[in-house]
Amino acid sequence: MSKRPFEQLPLVFGHDAATGRDDLLVSDRLSAAIAIVDHWPDWPSPVVIIAGPVGSGKSHLASIWRDKAAAEPIHPVAGSNAADIAATRPVLFEDADRQGFDDTALFHVINSVRQNGTALLMTSRLWPMSWPVVLPDLRSRLKAATVVEIGEPDDELLTQVLIKLFADRQLLVDERLVGYIVARMERSLEAAQTIVERLDHLALARGTRLTRALAAEVLEELANNRPAD
Repeated sequence: MSKRPFEQLPLVFGHDAATGRDDLLVSDRLSAAIAIVDHWPDWPSPVVIIAGPVGSGKSHLASIWRDKAAAEPIHPVAGSNAADIAATRPVLFEDADRQGFDDTALFHVINSVRQNGTALLMTSRLWPMSWPVVLPDLRSRLKAATVVEIGEPDDELLTQVLIKLFADRQLLVDERLVGYIVARMERSLEAAQTIVERLDHLALARGTRLTRALAAEVLEELANNRPAD
């Protein structure tokens, strides 16, 4: 069995990913969601839900809106003061389908938003009609919300994202190497983040530059570790 090249543990230096509005990479799949964020507070309804797969950019958009609207993160569960917060300022509830919520608590949040003229942005992997909602009044409120879907990233966006992520780490890469990665990677922004992090780590550990061979190794590693459907 062949041995992998020796890997020295590199020192980890902090790097700041650019997550502001000017750093957002615009594509057709994001255009509707970006428009919603940019047009706040002139929303078609006070409750907006951005739905999209893991790594599609929901968190980036939510962060931009949170800063723009001075919104407060909430988690509508029993005993929380989420509805009281929603009465005084815009509120953000991320990953609604993964974090879970109490039907009554979320219903009161939406009512508080509507009655007090504030706003609620929620993010989710699933459309709200797929959420396990039992309370009929909450289901009715969710049907009245504005839902914006983000599709899977295309090659053009993945290329832009990879270049941006490498730049965030002050790494210069050949466009041909980026194209090689895009043609073989999982179609998600989360995968792009993982690939860049792993490539940066290996290059530092081995004291080498970013190469196609290194990229191939990382892509194979991630493919082998990917959960089965």
